[in-house]
Amino acid sequence: MKVGVAADHGGFEMRQQLAKLLASEGHEVVDFGNKVYDTNDDYPDFTIPLARAVATGGVARGILICGSGVGASVAANKVNGVRAALCGDHFSARQGVEDDDMNIVCFGGRTMGIALAWDCTKNFLAANFSGAERHRRRLTKVIQLENGIMAPENDRKEFQLLGLDD
Repeated sequence: MKVGVAADHGGFEMRQQLAKLLASEGHEVVDFGNKVYDTNDDYPDFTIPLARAVATGGVARGILICGSGVGASVAANKVNGVRAALCGDHFSARQGVEDDDMNIVCFGGRTMGIALAWDCTKNFLAANFSGAERHRRRLTKVIQLENGIMAPENDRKEFQLLGLDD
């Protein structure tokens, strides 16, 4: 599988380790950087190019790492077509793909070790979207929201929940 990897300084070492492990398993690794350790770098500079590559099919899946994994996840999800999540266990890494068609997994380079990150990575890459009707229905709603065309009845429900309806 063609897999993109990217990290800022908070995930620099983990990115290097995961890239080697991926290559040793026969994956084609595309490294979006940072290529040098720089404590002043910014995760969006590496996250967004990888996220765009996933969204356009340049790579099949992506692995993003920053200090906590949160910033990388937030930034990646701003790119249409990306479904990124911070995962810290093998179940979430697998289930995120099977149920939610997750295409980018995010890790915290300062919050988890390489053994757990590798376990999550293997489960993430081995999983496939189930295509179950309920998951397709939910994903369609997410895509509609992403594209600004969420159904009006859902907006009314949201306003009611927030107490903003007239």
